[in-house]
Amino acid sequence: MGSGQTVAVFGAYGHTGRFVVAQLLDRGFVPVLSGRDADKLRAMATSTPGLDARPASVDDPASLDRALAGAAAVINTAGPFATTAAPLIEAALRAGIPYVDVAAEIEANLDTFAHFTDRARAAGTVVVPAMAFYGGLGDLLATAAMGDWAEADEAHVAYGLDSWHPTAGTRAAGEVSGSRRGGRRLRYTNGRLEHHDDELPTEKWSFPEPMGTRAVLGEFTMADVVTLPSHLSIPEVRTYMTTEAARDLSAPDTPAPATVDEQGRSAQTFLVDVVVRSGDTERRAVARGRDIYAVTAPLAVEAVHRILTGQTKTVGVASAGEIFDALDFLRALSPHITLELEQTAS
Repeated sequence: MGSGQTVAVFGAYGHTGRFVVAQLLDRGFVPVLSGRDADKLRAMATSTPGLDARPASVDDPASLDRALAGAAAVINTAGPFATTAAPLIEAALRAGIPYVDVAAEIEANLDTFAHFTDRARAAGTVVVPAMAFYGGLGDLLATAAMGDWAEADEAHVAYGLDSWHPTAGTRAAGEVSGSRRGGRRLRYTNGRLEHHDDELPTEKWSFPEPMGTRAVLGEFTMADVVTLPSHLSIPEVRTYMTTEAARDLSAPDTPAPATVDEQGRSAQTFLVDVVVRSGDTERRAVARGRDIYAVTAPLAVEAVHRILTGQTKTVGVASAGEIFDALDFLRALSPHITLELEQTAS
């Protein structure tokens, strides 16, 4: 449990930020509400008495320092992370506290590894990017599936979403990423990221039952192409998305998520199917759950808990699978996901 430790949440009033704040409270932490909109912060603090609201802007380092003062850690839930990640990491380094974010933006995560790996390691602190449904969960599943393998030939991360009602933040982040890569697409092949202009192929993926075989967009590249190769020796990493979810995301009139339960979750369900292959042998890890935004909160908060209790393997910038015991971490998420592991030989 959090034992009353204070954790700053930047973007606390956002869709994912609210889930993170609720999860911190459930785990015994004391959230500090922070973000750019002072009115939204005050309203949120009023609805949750006893919480401190500290407005801050990424272009005002002093305000970020005030927001993080006395905090044991910071979770950044405010995108686009191309704008927010670097200033928040700088502030965390000044405060000497760990930083966790939920960035799905490929370029922003690449920036974090490129710009802060040496500095965070030298400071002896921890920076964990992409500690979310995209990037973090797939990395944990792939690492758990690898088991005792030192390397593999391929990793495939297939997202079986029954729908995808994107938040305004998701749309904004996607526009920033698309602009940064000039409208081109990314894939990870032959041990490196490359841009391409090819149309995404529609393929079939055999998900575990009861989902079964579904049409997916191949090379629907997500943050897993940053997190997995950051520590796993796998030259080919491919991600896939069910076509119905991809259509929802691309349609400009798809509404934002609608709350259907007392936890604030939507009706969306997901199945993340990760397959790693080495020669004729494949290993599989599967996670099932509900609401990709809601499940990001226990991922980020469990990460903070493990960092603050010394359950880490390294310092510096590290993805989830590298810094944590992947299988143990996934099992700790049992209230939020169901986990299956299997190994087959062809």
